[in-house]
Amino acid sequence: MSETYHPDKGPLIRDLNPGDHFIGYYLLRYKQLEPFRDPSRGRFLTLIVGDSSGQLQARVWEDAEEADDQLHQGEVVKLDGEVETYLERRQIRVLRVRPAQAEEYDRRDMLPSSTRDPGEMQAELEGYLEQIEDPHLRALLESFYKDERFLTQLVEAPGAQRIHHAYLGGLLEHTLEVLNLAEAVIAIYPQMDADLLRAGVLLHDIGKLREYRWDLDIEFTDEGRLLGHVVMSDEMVHDAIQGLPDFPEELALRLRHMLLAHHGRHEWGSPRRPKTLEAIALHHIENLSAQINRFLLLIEGRPPGEKWSGYDRRLGRRLYAGEDDLSIEERSRQE
Repeated sequence: MSETYHPDKGPLIRDLNPGDHFIGYYLLRYKQLEPFRDPSRGRFLTLIVGDSSGQLQARVWEDAEEADDQLHQGEVVKLDGEVETYLERRQIRVLRVRPAQAEEYDRRDMLPSSTRDPGEMQAELEGYLEQIEDPHLRALLESFYKDERFLTQLVEAPGAQRIHHAYLGGLLEHTLEVLNLAEAVIAIYPQMDADLLRAGVLLHDIGKLREYRWDLDIEFTDEGRLLGHVVMSDEMVHDAIQGLPDFPEELALRLRHMLLAHHGRHEWGSPRRPKTLEAIALHHIENLSAQINRFLLLIEGRPPGEKWSGYDRRLGRRLYAGEDDLSIEERSRQE
């Protein structure tokens, strides 16, 4: 069994197998009362419970309405259940369930985290900041990255609610991946303004610190739902530039355009489409990091020994992992 932070956590979702009877603590991510096909039988309760290793559907067949009244989405529950198979997928038959007490669990067991060491990522980040030669861009970046509160949030922040880098530390991991990709682009295309591209990478997603909150689960803030991180990143950078009176106007325009255009298309949530070399480079390398991580998470999350991932509705396909029984993560550890 994988290590957990709280001694009473119980088995991780990924370690549950059909036939297991278990007791453990899990985050309640979703609940819904549903009618039986025979209305005279009343209703059952469908749950989705999760922890740092994944999530699984669960069903309360008896006393469902009483359980629904007691349980609250977004909180941790203590669950006594049995693992069964339905339509070739694992699910949990809930025998007993109740809200957990604060001292009964550790929040770190509920959310997945980056496998990279936070200290190592911070050191790598500092190295990139030191490469910035333009004094105006350097001053702007330091107004964020020398701020302790900003750094504390950045080290913890997820890269998204779902899809890619959707775990604690995911935003910093994603930023470093894009910085690494940017170095290859800079080497191939000397016409690129290297400092501007690096600055765009370092600032393009800072609005996510306000777009999400992450305690027991990754959720949107009201501001995040109404404005989105693309707009908020631009707003944060604009406000910071106002405190730097000598910041060149054209440099500010080029940088802010990169932030507003980094999603590439209007239908992908981008207020502007890329219109500069640095903007188109940022769009593609940022998307490359996101999509490769998305594929990796789906491949790593497939059932043990399976060559194919589960069907992903957003992608409209399953992903092929190959014949090798070792996961990508296991192979990397062996190397």
